[in-house]
Amino acid sequence: MSSIAFDHSPSRTAVRPPRHLVAVPDLPTPPALRLTRRGKAFVLGVSIAIIAVLVVLFGSSSLAGDTPGVAPQTTTVTVLPGHTLWEIAADANPNGDIRSTVDDILRLNSLPNASALQMGSEIAVPVYH
Repeated sequence: MSSIAFDHSPSRTAVRPPRHLVAVPDLPTPPALRLTRRGKAFVLGVSIAIIAVLVVLFGSSSLAGDTPGVAPQTTTVTVLPGHTLWEIAADANPNGDIRSTVDDILRLNSLPNASALQMGSEIAVPVYH
């Protein structure tokens, strides 16, 4: 068993000097927040990620409606040797804008560009009135 001894002698408490309050000077204010190069890169990366998420969430989107769309009237044309997409568009829409007709043909046939046109292939061409 252990025991603890306390010294209750009055001489120890009387020797201790009285405590007084001392005014402490104002501590200096910490400097403003300074980012390291790594911290700046992190803040930039997080900002770009947040902007990308917002663009995806609130960007343009397509909406399905209740009524079906009207499919354009088309005809099929076989690409002959020497035919260009510009000539096919000019034959299909002689009085209209040839550039928009070429774009319509590309979009209608899911072609990436005019050079994807293959000789002997059949393509759909819109009918213009």
